[in-house]
Amino acid sequence: MEKIILSEKLALFSEHWSPKIVAELNGQQVKLAKLQGDFVWHHHETEDELFYVLKGTLFMDFRDKTITLQPGEMIVVPRGVEHKPRADEEVHLLLFEPASTVNTGALEENERTKKKLDWI
Repeated sequence: MEKIILSEKLALFSEHWSPKIVAELNGQQVKLAKLQGDFVWHHHETEDELFYVLKGTLFMDFRDKTITLQPGEMIVVPRGVEHKPRADEEVHLLLFEPASTVNTGALEENERTKKKLDWI
């Protein structure tokens, strides 16, 4: 057991769209990610996802609306809901989701798919 200092962990990487694991509990993973630009439309058939914004402005696009998130705000995207995160400028996120979650969801794998995540 050690404390986790998120700012120190975030300083260890610069790659966008490549979540890093910082903790695990009860089959869930706590991840940090840096985003910039558009992701892909996707959904997760069996997993809900929690996005908590640490820095920047995150736009979470849904087919019928967009929700804008600022630092200190979060959203839970329920399983099965198609979504596309995007960020005009770099965003730092904390993600909380089941360990089985693949970042591109139920889609076929593409260049943004990360099946094996690094621990930091």
